[in-house]
Amino acid sequence: METHPDAEEMWRAELTGKSPRLRHLRLWLKLLPSEPRCKLCNAPFHGLGRPIAAILGRQRSRKNPRFCNYCETIARIYRGGAEVELTLLFVDVRGSTTLAERVTPSEFSRLMNRFYDVATRVLIDSDAWIDKLVGDEVIAFYLPFLEDHAARAVRAGQELMRATGQGGPGGPWIPVGIGIQTGTAFVGAIGSAETVTDFTALGDAVNVAARLVSAAAAGEILMSEATYAAADLAGENLERRELTLKGRTESVGVRVLRVAP
Repeated sequence: METHPDAEEMWRAELTGKSPRLRHLRLWLKLLPSEPRCKLCNAPFHGLGRPIAAILGRQRSRKNPRFCNYCETIARIYRGGAEVELTLLFVDVRGSTTLAERVTPSEFSRLMNRFYDVATRVLIDSDAWIDKLVGDEVIAFYLPFLEDHAARAVRAGQELMRATGQGGPGGPWIPVGIGIQTGTAFVGAIGSAETVTDFTALGDAVNVAARLVSAAAAGEILMSEATYAAADLAGENLERRELTLKGRTESVGVRVLRVAP
């Protein structure tokens, strides 16, 4: 794995969609048939263009089948990343320990697998990058080349609430809370000098999103003021709370969104 002399600028250009190489690639790959295509580089996933894209090393990403493995390929070649503004979404099963005590291990496993299936489908459909499935939580982020990344995250959060039955007349089939944060994070390849272990996001914005989901009650989407502003939700007049997040001495203002029945 190489260390590119201008790795940070290269990564920033790629992640924001402003790389001349990526723009050229998008124009060239757009000439190949057919839809659907990678949201980032236009590599075709079906039709006559698929085998050509495959020759170029383009195939669906394991993180989101709406993207190809472009970023993962860069991560394998070049160590590093860049600090960029993005939006992170954490969705967590509330009271999972108590829930596990009430059912058999097999029943709990089936319930969690259903949650993972629903959550990843909703997030993938919103063009999120699935970062991790950890315990009773799914972590995703929206790359900055999606100019409306904050609004996408909020819409995905609302769809996640509906898909899990929050606010429905019969109650949720699984109780979940969501935390959304828009801010600056390091995005790129992490690992040893010999191997890359992951393509992920790191930094305080990630920590804030994790703290927000921990504070969210079942049926609540807690978003930072930064997300509230970036998603242009000022007209919604959402409830505002002051929270003291773990590891922070000062309270943090958040907005609360619930899905109406």
